[in-house]
Amino acid sequence: MNIRPFRNINRKKTKVITVGNVKVGGDNPISVQSMTNTLTKDVKATLDQIHKIAEVGADIVRVSCPDTESTIALKEIVKHSSIPIVADIHFHYKRAIEAAENGAHCLRINPGNIGDKKKIKEVISAAKNNNCSIRIGVNAGSLEKDILEKHKEPCPEALVESALRNIKIIEDLDFFNFKISVKSSDVFLSIRAYEQLSQVTDYPLHLGITEAGSFLPGSIKSSIGMGNLLINGIGDTIRVSLSDDPVEEIKVGNEILKSLSLRNRGVKIISCPSCARQAFQVIDTVKSLEDKLSHIKTPITLSIIGCVVNGPGEAALTDIGITGGGKGSNMLYLKGIQTEKLGNEDIISKVVTLVEKKAKEIEKKNNDST
Repeated sequence: MNIRPFRNINRKKTKVITVGNVKVGGDNPISVQSMTNTLTKDVKATLDQIHKIAEVGADIVRVSCPDTESTIALKEIVKHSSIPIVADIHFHYKRAIEAAENGAHCLRINPGNIGDKKKIKEVISAAKNNNCSIRIGVNAGSLEKDILEKHKEPCPEALVESALRNIKIIEDLDFFNFKISVKSSDVFLSIRAYEQLSQVTDYPLHLGITEAGSFLPGSIKSSIGMGNLLINGIGDTIRVSLSDDPVEEIKVGNEILKSLSLRNRGVKIISCPSCARQAFQVIDTVKSLEDKLSHIKTPITLSIIGCVVNGPGEAALTDIGITGGGKGSNMLYLKGIQTEKLGNEDIISKVVTLVEKKAKEIEKKNNDST
């Protein structure tokens, strides 16, 4: 069941670029990405992680390329990856050239850190010749020396000045297939920098709160920072930076977009925190359903409410709903209509069956209409 949001988010119209087969910007869906933390030269380990990231809904993945062994490994990694590969480059312009020649779909660089214009020109030439896009990655922790001296400290104006400087460098070389990020670990600094940059450029923006921390604080910081920007129409692709498994980054990223109705993917579970009124173990049930339904990519809404106080109301707004009843007699709702009663022991298996059935029906309908 699709619920019309009370507030429509009007996304800023940005230019469209390509990262492999993924379009970023314009009216295209906001993409979610992460970064591997394996040694890139270990092809098997890197591909294993990429497959896991893709399975939970990643659209793009970045891999670090600090040495020649890593850029050589890209050739095999790109060949077997189901999602586009971004090569992460910092100071070594030759690594960027090698990455483009070995199949990377995008280069993450900061042109100002690469060196003289001759080196930058060689990198841009390699990107052009290999249909490779670029992300200008400005970071509060690695601003150009003269910009940092001018502004005394990292600030929104400093990040934007760096971004605009790097944009001009690339534009002067007749290259326009790029996106930009202005990241900081400070939520307020990041928000202001992206807001200011959005006002002066229409290139697509890659959002992120860099080095956000471990799972819980990092998820909260990222949700506040990126959510603030997304709700105001700013942002075309996102990465949640956590000191955790990259799979968790993708899960959090997708949940941020789902919560704003910007993109729906998989099962959206509405559940109560549980209390003494609950007729079944809500927390354990939700955890089990999240695990058993993680393979579903079709957008479906599911409400799991422990009692009748809010249960029927939530069930009226979801595709499938469970409301706790007395004496192990829980109510099952389909599209807001009560259809049968379930014992506590039947909830999980019944819901999984119904969700899988609903997903197949939606997929068939979508295929028939195309």
